[in-house]
Amino acid sequence: MQKAWFYNEYGSIDVLQFGEFPVPKPGPGEILLKIRAAALNPVDYKKREGLFRSADCDFPAVPGCDAAGVVVEVGDGVSKFKIGDEVYSDIQHFTAGRPKQLGTLAQYTVVEEHLVAPKPTNLSFEEAASLPLAVLTAQEAFDIAKFEKGQSVFIVGGAGGVGSLAIQLAKHVYGASRIVSTASTGKLDFVKSLGADLVIDYTKQSYDQISEKFDFVFDTIGEAAKSHVVAKEEAKVLDIASFQPHPRAEFFLVSPSAHNLEKLQPYIESEKLKPVIDPKSPYSFSDVIEAFKHQESGRAKGKIVISPIE
Repeated sequence: MQKAWFYNEYGSIDVLQFGEFPVPKPGPGEILLKIRAAALNPVDYKKREGLFRSADCDFPAVPGCDAAGVVVEVGDGVSKFKIGDEVYSDIQHFTAGRPKQLGTLAQYTVVEEHLVAPKPTNLSFEEAASLPLAVLTAQEAFDIAKFEKGQSVFIVGGAGGVGSLAIQLAKHVYGASRIVSTASTGKLDFVKSLGADLVIDYTKQSYDQISEKFDFVFDTIGEAAKSHVVAKEEAKVLDIASFQPHPRAEFFLVSPSAHNLEKLQPYIESEKLKPVIDPKSPYSFSDVIEAFKHQESGRAKGKIVISPIE
């Protein structure tokens, strides 16, 4: 048995429990991961609240998508990894069927080999755990938009887990000519430091007061009904926080892959792409409730990390 956070019904944070959970056995093409650090994402609490019931998993369900840790067992057919390898992954492929019952807020989890990448050598387990879902989401957004070097991008929510990495990707990977983002008053300098050319204080300026138009609008907080007005006529507008966004926008769920993480590894190891971890992190494994409360408050800056998992 192992220690894990889980819930037996949909609901508020009050349904979360901490206790014993079976250690899974890796099947063909899978690895068993000893989790050293995990990270929270909005999808974790939205799933707990029942917003993904069309893709229910079995109860009891362990939340969590992001993890970094050590391979402790491999299933038949696994060729890429061996016991002792340090890896990281977004283990939950929500677009591929039922979510996994056993997420990453546990001491061990099983994950398919094709979702696992070697941990970048310059990152701690905590830093590595903060990246997968958020950076893969931002990366996929730019790819869906067919973003080209020299184009401009408007990123709604530059201080969040996805937004903070989208700014860095725009600057260092996709070659944006101009990056404009939004943040609250106390986070303007932080978002500017990530590489934004201009940061708009959303508490003081509305979208319809922005005269500039952009080649791509990436809304990470679900305001496409308003933010779409800053898009050029033919520009792509993506909204990752509204399941039924404004007709001008498209919603998508990330399709995690080790291949895409590996494509970003040179940028991570050269420190052009840096993890952004909330200052209150890491939270200890026993303080997951407090970590979720902080996340659900909407005041986090970057990713919320849980470590050590023991």
